[in-house]
Amino acid sequence: MIQRQNLQFPEKDAALREDVHALGGLVGEVLRDQGGERLFSLVEGDRLAAIGRREGRAESAVELVARTAGRGPGEARDLIRAFSTWFEVVNLAERVHRVRRRREYLLHSERPQPGGIGDCMHKLKRAGYDAQKVLELLSGVTIHPVFTAHPTESARRTILRKHQQIADMMLERLDPTLTPFERRSVWERIRMEVTSGWQTEAHPRERLTVADEREHALFYLAEVVYRVVPALYEEIALWMQAVFGTPPELGRMPLVLRFGSWVGGDMDGNDEVHAKSIRETLLRQQQRVISAYFQECQALAEKLSQSAGRVGASRELEARIAEYDILLPKAREAASTRHDRMPYRIFLGQVAERLRITYEGRPNHYESADQFVRDIQLVAASLAANHGRHAGLFPVERLLCRALTFGFHLATLDVRQHASVHREVVAQGLGRPDWEGLAPEARSRALCDSITRDRGPAAGFDATGRRTLAVFEAMIQGRSKFGERAVGDYVVSGTESADDVLSVLLLARWADITDRAVGEVPIDIVPALESMAALEGAGGVLKSLLAEPSYRRHLAARGGRQSVLLGYSESNQEAGIAASRHAIYQAQVELVAAAAGAGVDLALFYGRGGPSSRGGGPIEQLVEDAPDGATRGRLRATEQGEGIGNGYGLRRIALRSFEKAVFAVAMDRIEQPRAAARERELHALMGSIAAASAARYRALMHERPEFPCFFRDVTPIDVIERMHIGGRVAGRAREGVAAMRPVPWVYAWMQSRHVLPGWYGIGTGLEAAAREHGIEAIRGAAADWAFLAKLLDDVELDLVRADLDIAAHYEALAGDGAAGIGAEIRREHALAKRWLTEIQGGQELLDRRPALQRSTVLRAPYGDPMHLMQVDLLRRWRAGGREDTAIFEALLASVSGIALALQATG
Repeated sequence: MIQRQNLQFPEKDAALREDVHALGGLVGEVLRDQGGERLFSLVEGDRLAAIGRREGRAESAVELVARTAGRGPGEARDLIRAFSTWFEVVNLAERVHRVRRRREYLLHSERPQPGGIGDCMHKLKRAGYDAQKVLELLSGVTIHPVFTAHPTESARRTILRKHQQIADMMLERLDPTLTPFERRSVWERIRMEVTSGWQTEAHPRERLTVADEREHALFYLAEVVYRVVPALYEEIALWMQAVFGTPPELGRMPLVLRFGSWVGGDMDGNDEVHAKSIRETLLRQQQRVISAYFQECQALAEKLSQSAGRVGASRELEARIAEYDILLPKAREAASTRHDRMPYRIFLGQVAERLRITYEGRPNHYESADQFVRDIQLVAASLAANHGRHAGLFPVERLLCRALTFGFHLATLDVRQHASVHREVVAQGLGRPDWEGLAPEARSRALCDSITRDRGPAAGFDATGRRTLAVFEAMIQGRSKFGERAVGDYVVSGTESADDVLSVLLLARWADITDRAVGEVPIDIVPALESMAALEGAGGVLKSLLAEPSYRRHLAARGGRQSVLLGYSESNQEAGIAASRHAIYQAQVELVAAAAGAGVDLALFYGRGGPSSRGGGPIEQLVEDAPDGATRGRLRATEQGEGIGNGYGLRRIALRSFEKAVFAVAMDRIEQPRAAARERELHALMGSIAAASAARYRALMHERPEFPCFFRDVTPIDVIERMHIGGRVAGRAREGVAAMRPVPWVYAWMQSRHVLPGWYGIGTGLEAAAREHGIEAIRGAAADWAFLAKLLDDVELDLVRADLDIAAHYEALAGDGAAGIGAEIRREHALAKRWLTEIQGGQELLDRRPALQRSTVLRAPYGDPMHLMQVDLLRRWRAGGREDTAIFEALLASVSGIALALQATG
């Protein structure tokens, strides 16, 4: 890797360098102020030793190990917190720089920003589209992020809000009109937030509940996403005006955004999620969005001060005011008599009052979000017809846009449970203790027979069975109370065969939720194909399911659309990143063919985590990676962990994320498919990479009997398992590596800097493909196939994150037995680095991405002291039987600090 002293900074990144320098100095001042000169000196000594180590000075490496060993847990915790604080502000500075670069591009470039709405409109025009055709295309576009709980994301919402405020103030400093006094004032407010953040416990001491996870997701949905959604449609309208000369009305534009959540509905491995938590989540989401509407209506009432003596209002609005005078007399009584001739102020006060009683569940509440939407549409129409286009219509249209997007539900709550639970409950209901041992085909026949004959359960249920059936009732009640969009799909994780979907259909009938009008269950069931076996058999699973008449009747009643979730995590854990990605790609090809053959509308759903090894990354890349005809205008994917922070952590970044997603989906709809012959060549090459890499991965991870012990010795998995961060257990009822859930598995390897899930096996895979197809074939494929290019980019970044010098300190925790495995890891890392640089034509990793390369080099020394302290603390904690609470708390701080340093969890 390039050395610090050789780094070159382009002019466009000078502002980032200045921000990092200034914020680093501020953190130093805070440390002196809060911890005294001793703390500052310790941090500075560690920092200088770490920089010397990174520059190749052997004496600095020895010094850093000596400095970080044997520290008291309290002192270690403060030092870790100091480095963590530096990473917090630097991470914010990098995000703010993304916003700054976007602003500079829009201000100074003659061309629209690549991947944005302007770029999209220009390309559509060149493709022969006019304004009407663009609107028709957009009417078939859906961007659907689904927020999920993250077992390793534990930052307090208080800290997240401080980060938002610091970022906002850093953006405020960009204002060139600020006086020196005003700039100092902003800086002092930043200092206050950093200092108060230092004084705040970053992570809760108690285990997070479902309610805590829900509020964490709601922070992003209600405080970031809610705010920026109208801005996307305004961008579309502005660029349509600029490119086509025709601006669409904001309130009539096709809605391309919708949002989902699993938080409060994901039962897989979490006993705290059940029918009650589903009801509580739906209520809480409604309360948050209604509260936001209430505040917005009150603010609009203040803005829209039009007097009847100066300008008219529509008859429809006047009539609605009169209706509300009768329905909501207290709202009119509470209004000042001075406002009697201010129709908009009066009416919006009435609307706010009706929102209040809806929030409280009192009589005369809004029965649906549609009623609220119609009220806001009345205001918009009246303003448009009475000279109000420049006198308040804009904020009203913004509220209308939010109401149409979020309804009274904010985000659609999906429900998820593992197929094994359903099999257990079905076995009870059918009175078949041998159920699990039957062949999948036999189970399918028995299930279809019970569904067709509408047979009820033959036996009673235990607590698990009763809880399972209660969930279906909660889903139907939720739709009735909170709106049809409030409750989404029933996702069946661990699906291996068609009977896993049919089981849910039978259970729903047993729960007595059948729609009497059509005789079918009003729930969409989504098989989640996650294991390598399930992905490789994806086409067969869907064909078998769609061949069942009882299921086809159900599907016809649900509009003929079948969603299928493709999971990245389990397949990666089984076979490594290359084989996992290839299996998911091939599964999409097979699913598209199976659905087309059956005349069914296929909707793909990507189940991914935060790190790239679990499918993480910008959401639009899923479209670019997908086979021809797979997404068809729809992009639905889970967002988790660092993916949420990176994509939606700041409002302006969230807007850019939505723009890029719209661009990717729109371009995918107009691109021509690749020639079949070329497609076969690419898949033959990728098949070679996948097969060889999977064999290497499995040989180490699954076939070496000592590997599970190595994993537990050289990673802080025992700390992660004890973290107070959610209800889901860290393991499953299996043996070896397969027993670990993907999140703690990936998180632990990230902490020890092995990062094996992100790259292990790829060197062997590339070597095998080069031997069989030639290196030029790989280079050519990477140049014109986004799927392979993205895979290599992701692997490259994780190869850089994998610091095997740091990892060696963790391996020392395992004793002599680790040497053989450590040597294998290093051989594969060197092989992967060699082939990747040769394919990409660079001397070092990240040569093609200099900004990321610079950031990696500059950040690295600040993480090293935390790693070495973590190793020392692990050794002492384990030697003491893992009972020392003070050491454990310091270890918790180290896990969080290293995650900040790498901007990666699990």
